[in-house]
Amino acid sequence: MNLKIDTRTTEGVTVVSCAGRIVFGDEASALRSELKTILNSSKKVVLDLSEVSYIDSGGLGTLVGVYSSARSAGADIKLAGLGQRVRDVLQITKLVTVFEVYDNAQKARAAFR
Repeated sequence: MNLKIDTRTTEGVTVVSCAGRIVFGDEASALRSELKTILNSSKKVVLDLSEVSYIDSGGLGTLVGVYSSARSAGADIKLAGLGQRVRDVLQITKLVTVFEVYDNAQKARAAFR
């Protein structure tokens, strides 16, 4: 698997840092599973994608699916630290209008206050 997921909670906000590629298969499944577990206990989640080098349609589908589940459960997910390639993919697919996107995890965390 080419995706490393690290989680930490600060001031009631859970930051999930991803490093590697978010692609269809084990990577997208692992991220989906991790986020669903986190959303059972945290309603404020920042997904830090600053170390993500690539995302494919399976990864985008995972983000949208988890975001939709979070919103219907009264939770919120914000994206942070998008690299140029990931930012371009979100802009091309118009998903940048769905997610709240911040330059870094600190700014995304601050937006919950």
